[in-house]
Amino acid sequence: MSQSAYITFVEGSAVERLSLDDVKEWLGRYRRQTSLTGEQLDWDYADAAFPYTVETRPGEEDRWFYLKGTTPQYRYILFGVGNKADGERETHFVQVVLPDDATHGDKAKGNELCKYFARHLKAELTLFNGRTMYFNPRK
Repeated sequence: MSQSAYITFVEGSAVERLSLDDVKEWLGRYRRQTSLTGEQLDWDYADAAFPYTVETRPGEEDRWFYLKGTTPQYRYILFGVGNKADGERETHFVQVVLPDDATHGDKAKGNELCKYFARHLKAELTLFNGRTMYFNPRK
């Protein structure tokens, strides 16, 4: 059974919503940051920190995309965006899905990427195990 994590943009978040292109841009930003860390350590850390390529299926480019693993311990992580109605207010989110054949490495990397997104965007994060982490300013 597949598992999902949700990065929800709530009141106080840095952005109101993200498009799929924005998500890809943030993944590129993550990769650039890890490559700079690798330069400081004199190690090719970018490939270890982001062992995926960004792939899309024909006809589904506007709905979702996936990260395809470049090593055997990583297979797939899917990303999609959506919204839901909360009474009068519409809440936008990014959904991160681990398919049935995902590895433990995919789950760990998925958690890491979700926390990166939520921390920088001040969002609410519901992890794959159902627990919620709040990175948004709350009163």
